[in-house]
Amino acid sequence: MPIDYRIDHQKHLVVARGRGVVTGEDIFGYQREVWSEADVNGYNELVDMREVRRIEVPTPERMRELALVSSKSDSPSRPSKFAIVAPQELVFKLGQMYEGYRNLDARSTKKVGVFRSMKEALAYLGLDDISEAHSS
Repeated sequence: MPIDYRIDHQKHLVVARGRGVVTGEDIFGYQREVWSEADVNGYNELVDMREVRRIEVPTPERMRELALVSSKSDSPSRPSKFAIVAPQELVFKLGQMYEGYRNLDARSTKKVGVFRSMKEALAYLGLDDISEAHSS
């Protein structure tokens, strides 16, 4: 899969990385696989898109659908943060579109931020680095 991930249960963090060509179905697959697990409910999330060469642009309707599906898996009792690292212009703009759709859903308890650099994303999540994150 063009999106791999690891879960750090100690930090309550999911770290995902996109590589190569990423499609809308890849993103939906990641969402279904990771966020259907009850033990990650309320975890912060970091998605690193720096190694994405090309993204097959999903329609605005699919982006809205993804935001709605994502909001349904949010923990109402544990608000969290989601940082997207997207230095490429198109990926950055898609991240902002997703952020807007999430903000429109009253069920969403995950605050989304889109950043050009890993340093900014880590600061947003209150982390120094993620190199020692434990896999699960």
